[in-house]
Amino acid sequence: EFKECFSLYDKKQKGKIKASDLMAVMRCLGASPTPGEVQRHLHFHKIDRNAELDFSTFLNIMYRQMKQEEPEKEILTALSMIDRQKRGVISVSELRAKLTRLGEKLSEEEGILQFKDVSNVPHLLISFLVFLCSQTWDRALPAGKPGRSW
Repeated sequence: EFKECFSLYDKKQKGKIKASDLMAVMRCLGASPTPGEVQRHLHFHKIDRNAELDFSTFLNIMYRQMKQEEPEKEILTALSMIDRQKRGVISVSELRAKLTRLGEKLSEEEGILQFKDVSNVPHLLISFLVFLCSQTWDRALPAGKPGRSW
């Protein structure tokens, strides 16, 4: 699967992909690196953003990325940090505000789309576990299946 996806981006069929395509290839394979993580991977391997990388280097990067990704733990940790009352819930409006203003920010449009089914009830409380499931359940789905939805 890794080789097949890598080959799709190896347009010149030289066994290399552009460093600028790295994030897209990684995401096609289910990883979810941030732009900063991609930059760190490239820097670690001393690869310029305009350079190319071979399949062996790509596999090394994917291994390091997959080893560090624990989205469930990361999401719960972030949510628990803003849960002062330790209730395990957050309002839709507060969650949207946090997602569009902190960390790897969503755009306002992405924030609206994320909660389109419940946007008319801004004070609705969402359980951390329900939110967690909505963000991670599609990792187990085969490629091409529908993604997140409330």
